[in-house]
Amino acid sequence: MPEDSEELISGGHLVAKALRAEGVERIYTLCGGHIIDIYDGCVDEGIEVVDVRHEQVAAHAADGYARITGRPGCAVVTAGPGTTDAVTGVANAFRAESPMLLIGGQGAHSQHKMGSLQDLPHVEMMAPISKFAATVPDTARVADMVSMAFRECYHGAPGPSFLEIPRDVLDAKVPVAKARVPKAGQYRASTRTAGDPAAVERLADLLVHAQKPAILLGSQVWTTRATDDAVELVRTLNVPAYMNGAGRGTLPPGDPHHFQLSRRYAFSNADLIVIVGTPFDFRMGYGKRLSPDATVVQIDLDYRTVGKNRDIDLGIVGDAGLILKAVTEAASGRLDGGAVRRKAWLEELRAAEQTAIEKRLRGLKSDASPIHPYRLVSEINDFLSEDSIYIGDGGDIVTFSGQVVQPKSPGHWMDPGPLGTLGVGVPFVLAAKQARPDKEVVALFGDGAFSLTGWDFETLVRYNLPFVGIVGNNSSMNQIRYGAKAKYGDERERVGNTLGDVHYDKFAQMLGGHGEEVRDPADIAPALQRARESALPSLINVWVDPDAYAPGTMNQTMYK
Repeated sequence: MPEDSEELISGGHLVAKALRAEGVERIYTLCGGHIIDIYDGCVDEGIEVVDVRHEQVAAHAADGYARITGRPGCAVVTAGPGTTDAVTGVANAFRAESPMLLIGGQGAHSQHKMGSLQDLPHVEMMAPISKFAATVPDTARVADMVSMAFRECYHGAPGPSFLEIPRDVLDAKVPVAKARVPKAGQYRASTRTAGDPAAVERLADLLVHAQKPAILLGSQVWTTRATDDAVELVRTLNVPAYMNGAGRGTLPPGDPHHFQLSRRYAFSNADLIVIVGTPFDFRMGYGKRLSPDATVVQIDLDYRTVGKNRDIDLGIVGDAGLILKAVTEAASGRLDGGAVRRKAWLEELRAAEQTAIEKRLRGLKSDASPIHPYRLVSEINDFLSEDSIYIGDGGDIVTFSGQVVQPKSPGHWMDPGPLGTLGVGVPFVLAAKQARPDKEVVALFGDGAFSLTGWDFETLVRYNLPFVGIVGNNSSMNQIRYGAKAKYGDERERVGNTLGDVHYDKFAQMLGGHGEEVRDPADIAPALQRARESALPSLINVWVDPDAYAPGTMNQTMYK
């Protein structure tokens, strides 16, 4: 057959075919001339093109989509500043172990090193903050390399990949027969590894004989969809459970094994501590907050994380769900698994939990104006339903919420993760509401955090994505302000951390959403309910006390 009669396909259409093979339903993007052939391919493949106002939002939304769905998200941005704008979103996904693919444009190969429009060394910049970063060298390799990038997202703990596609590679057409287009389900293996059986048996034995065990269920419990296996273990063996990150909601509030405020007490007094899917990073005091006398076990998807920063007694690498299920099975039949004798330990922890609650009770019920942040987050916690996905985006105000807000279901808590990135809130709302339109989305913002990506509130209006948003407004970057006050004194506490008194309720109204202002704590609950009933993107602007600080902020635990 003559070559000119062969069926041809462009690089952009090959991208779309590879995305479809991976099950990607939508891409998050901000348009640019380098990348528009991908849009054309997405139209043909039935992939939604969601356009936002800033590339950071596109990358955060791809991250958020992966967290909600368990499938990799995808963002597509143009070359140069388009790609550099997305760096923060990729970095956040990297630290949060979230699988996503960022595709960036690039000048044509034929203009290499000539100073083409928006030419930058993207791959070199992305390599340290991604699991895979590469340039696609030839149009026939486009789909193959997209699939390769997705495969690398799941090597060990999940994370982001980056692909740069030069414009002449993307726009060129090649014969379909010469292009490798991997078939769905046939280009990557299962990543679920069950861990060393001998180590599983040893952990089962440790749990059976422990007098005072405690378990921390981290983000990988949700990443691996291990909720049922985690719940079965803690209930069968009567082990108190603490949850952090995306692991929050594994156990529902009120469950006898659900603990929140007594973690430091537990980790100081336990004889066995099991850490699941959480590194010994700053959130864990680099492992120093665990009793030196306790037996410490760490379970993680990534071999490099196990035993990092702190020695352990047992490390198991693998899928949290498979490992926890195997441990429960291995412990079954051994008397009662030690469950009965741990009754006193759970009662001891419950008493410590109640003491911590009572310390905060005055703030939780405060009628003061400006509103105490504890009162605000308490009202939000009471407002949440079984179907509410809660998103926290901020510093001090979200630190308050971490002590009080309890998601009712697994996979219903989203925060930036260990990079501490402000500005994830609006893009996470975008991703969560599009991925799960049946769910209510409730987002709490600090006023500083909302300002970073808040213009994409308009994107939520444009796509008709209702959510209940709350801005805890103290006109300050209060976490930093407290540090400055403690370090330099009252006269210099407000250098570089004070914001204007912005009426975010009016901002929401201007963009076509629902907005209200709240100054009286008695008005919080009715305002939240009206926002829910408005069926619009909403912002409730709550003026909170600028001189109230979360305990974590006052202890400066994030820096220790």
